[in-house]
Amino acid sequence: MIAPLIDELQEEYGDKLRCVKLNTDEDPSIATEYGIRSIPTVIVFKGGKKMDTVIGAVAKSTLQSTVERFMD
Repeated sequence: MIAPLIDELQEEYGDKLRCVKLNTDEDPSIATEYGIRSIPTVIVFKGGKKMDTVIGAVAKSTLQSTVERFMD
């Protein structure tokens, strides 16, 4: 499961990172808006702009490197 990894990243990066989880069954319009077709999907935003997408269950290191590319 990827949810625990997201929680770990939130803890590690503190206020440098904000994580939001979406239940696509409960809010399918947002899933459609962002083209989410597979679960899990992680979308990285910076300044309100979609920067990158990670699809599938990936290693924590993959999520870290993706997020860190967009941190100041």
